[in-house]
Amino acid sequence: MRSTGANGLWASLPRELGEKFRPRVDPMARAILQEVQRAVPEYAQPLEGAFGQIITQGIRQAILHCLDSIGVGTVALDTWTTVFRNLGKVEFNEGRSLDCLQTAYRVGGRVAWRHVSEFGQAIGSDADTLCTAAEAIFAYVDEISALSIEGYTAAQARAAGTRARRRRRLLELLLADPPSSPQSITAQAANAQWPTPAEVTVVALERRPGPHGPAAPDLHDDVLVDLEGAEPCLVTGDPGEHLKDLAERLPGWRAVIGPTVRLTDAPRSLLWARRTLRLVQRGVLPDNPVTRCSDHLSTLWLLADEFLVRELCARSLAPFEDLTPKQRARLGETLLIWLQSRGSAPEIAKKLKVHPQTVRYRMHQLIDLFGDRLNNADDRLDMEIALRAEALLATD
Repeated sequence: MRSTGANGLWASLPRELGEKFRPRVDPMARAILQEVQRAVPEYAQPLEGAFGQIITQGIRQAILHCLDSIGVGTVALDTWTTVFRNLGKVEFNEGRSLDCLQTAYRVGGRVAWRHVSEFGQAIGSDADTLCTAAEAIFAYVDEISALSIEGYTAAQARAAGTRARRRRRLLELLLADPPSSPQSITAQAANAQWPTPAEVTVVALERRPGPHGPAAPDLHDDVLVDLEGAEPCLVTGDPGEHLKDLAERLPGWRAVIGPTVRLTDAPRSLLWARRTLRLVQRGVLPDNPVTRCSDHLSTLWLLADEFLVRELCARSLAPFEDLTPKQRARLGETLLIWLQSRGSAPEIAKKLKVHPQTVRYRMHQLIDLFGDRLNNADDRLDMEIALRAEALLATD
């Protein structure tokens, strides 16, 4: 049974055909190059430098390899396989897709068949020989296409790995404490092919508990991300676009979006994102798939230094010390609503869902406990802050 691979097909042809065709190598190479440049606009450029050298070498190498295989089929493969893998690498490095090269191969195959069929008819080759030559040409086109795909894919993977390492280093620079210099960040961003924004947003991440690990994230290519570190996070320069539908993009993760800050203040955005995440973990803030720091600024401010806020609570609410927990809760709730609204007894009663007389009784108790401090603006502010902070800390 005859081999359907190009090598076996060439080997099945008479050796003398290859020798007779050799004077036609250069004319055919020129014809192929001309047709390729006409069919592929990206290749219609002066044949200078690396591009010109590799494409002309590739065409001539392909023709000579085929001729050397006729009647033999056992030709050293290293040279020609390297040529066509390199063509794939060049295409990637030039920023083109493989479409151009694949089109060039198909065009080259058609031109080659035209020349071979004209030659075969001129020397009186039989139909079987011509059919075998046609099969060999197009099988060869398939094989060199596959080699170029290998080269392209290898170059792509190598570049992706290099860029991933550079972007990881960029993320480290952006979040370094103390902050890195703007010059270092800009240089590394260019090295990592990351468009440098004026402002960035940092998102703190945490894996949600579940039977399975988090699914692969669906994030934009320009999002810098670390999902493997002890404290996972991501950085983006376009939060409006990149963080849209973040819960769906990061299934299995809890995300806290920090403030948008100048590029060099990225560590500050991360600091507040992680502080907010800790409040979510403690139950102080709601446990949503995505939390925004900007929605909880007053809470973050109130609890920025818990030692001081507890000191404020102890000093401002000292008159409550001798009350039972139930008494303290009722009077604290009434005092907070009065401080917020300074409303009448009926208005406060409506908010508390109690009788106005109950409110009047509680207010008399508060006057007895706090006295003139209820008439002092600074004391009232301290009391309101303390009561709000206590309510937050009570959820911890």
